[in-house]
Amino acid sequence: MKFGACPTTEAAGCILAHKTRLPGRVLKKGHVLKDGDCADLTALGIDSLVVARLDPDDVGEDAAASRLALSAMGPGLGHDEAFTGRMNLYADDDGVLVVDAEAVTTANRIDPSITFATLPNFKKVAAGRMVATAKIISFALAGDLVDKAEAALKQAVRVAAFSPRKVGLVATTLPHLKPATMDKTRRVLEDRLRPSGSTLLAERRVAHDAAAVAAAMAELVGEGADFLILFGASAVVDRQDVLPAALDLAGGQVHHLGMPVDPGNLLMLGDLAGVPTLGAPGCARSPRENGFDWVLDRLLAGLDVTPDHITAMGVGGLLMEIGTRPQPRETRRQGTSSKIAALILGAGRSSRMGGPNKLLATLDGKSLIRHVAEAACAADLSEIVLVTGHLGEDVCAQVSDLDIALVDNPDFADGMAGSIRAGMNALSSDTDAVIILLGDMPRIDAAVLGKLITAYRGNETSLIVTATADGKRGNPVLWDRHFFDALKNLSGDVGARHIIAENPGFVTEVEIGPVARLDLDTPEALKAAGGKLPTSST
Repeated sequence: MKFGACPTTEAAGCILAHKTRLPGRVLKKGHVLKDGDCADLTALGIDSLVVARLDPDDVGEDAAASRLALSAMGPGLGHDEAFTGRMNLYADDDGVLVVDAEAVTTANRIDPSITFATLPNFKKVAAGRMVATAKIISFALAGDLVDKAEAALKQAVRVAAFSPRKVGLVATTLPHLKPATMDKTRRVLEDRLRPSGSTLLAERRVAHDAAAVAAAMAELVGEGADFLILFGASAVVDRQDVLPAALDLAGGQVHHLGMPVDPGNLLMLGDLAGVPTLGAPGCARSPRENGFDWVLDRLLAGLDVTPDHITAMGVGGLLMEIGTRPQPRETRRQGTSSKIAALILGAGRSSRMGGPNKLLATLDGKSLIRHVAEAACAADLSEIVLVTGHLGEDVCAQVSDLDIALVDNPDFADGMAGSIRAGMNALSSDTDAVIILLGDMPRIDAAVLGKLITAYRGNETSLIVTATADGKRGNPVLWDRHFFDALKNLSGDVGARHIIAENPGFVTEVEIGPVARLDLDTPEALKAAGGKLPTSST
């Protein structure tokens, strides 16, 4: 292929390199010029064009992209039509993407104009998702280069489809582990299994004892389980610990203990009479991605997982969520010298209230936001920050006489995370902890805040202190500075509950009764509490 300037009168049959406008029409980049095009361009005084002129053995960009993509396409994949030098491959099945990385790299090194890109190897994909793309940068390629790349990419990409499994769950119990936590663990596991069509055959909750676990595993296999997952009430920290000892006792094999993926380090891989058996790390109680997902997905897709596979997961194995967990050697300031601030969220649109700003509604003669602000002012706090947004001036007027720093969140419509970020960034740099309060919880008083502060100051491992109502977590929540960066990096219309789920060892719960879950965000809830909607705010 020859590329460069060409007299317009000689450009018929060439490929136009850049978009060119004519009266009433546009010649797009890649357009094959015709005699009429050249005549019209010449009439406009354009006597030279940048074009590509193909040699006899050249392969056009669309044909080249098509040949590479079709060569790379293995089982479980489909494709679209080549266009502008690109052809995409799509998953036909739910499953795990498998890529021959060496083949892809070899093809990409043949010529700079050849590019072939995929999703990460062993990525879980849903049917219809684009998983790879072949893109030819130039307008054409020499035929021998296309031949080489086509050969290199042969069957380089496939999707290993999920196979439904009947999963048996064994969960051990200890006094500190609440049934509600175990219930949630089961629900999270069921959600993880759902994309593969797998189901939970049965659950056995047994004592944290090797013999009890071994017996439960044998029962489940006898009932038809073809996959076993074990959740220990205590983490597996040694080859002789309860879960690996139970697998030995049941006559199974432990293939590997531990993995270089964090969260997910404390995973156990084994089998019982050919039935895959996973000892889940504690982080698998959370729906957030962790090393357990990487192994579970491969096994559900029928892929082998060996110790060599697991020990090769270290590069890329430091997952983003690690930033939400404190380092074990870090310490914090103890006792009454710690500076604890309050962050009040008052920026929302009150969409569930049907129009009025709920924070301006009155209860016992005061606006909801006034109740919350006065509670914060009466507590032992170093500073108070109120984040406003929707009807911000009206909200600020409710607390104008109080010693509160006001922060406007112009992006309040994007969700709660933006308000948390705005408030966190406004805190003094020497703040040790912050209590995040919702502006529509008027029954949270200074005494409640004092209970959270006391729990925080009394235990150095209490890095997150959350209020509960009958054992169910609610608001407010106190956060140690170890989590400030994580709070500043939240996104979307979600709070920080996932951070709590990922750090069970640093969470202290303080029972405060129903007020921990009482937020007045609907007209019905407000009326039931004896409150009144504002008359004019919208």
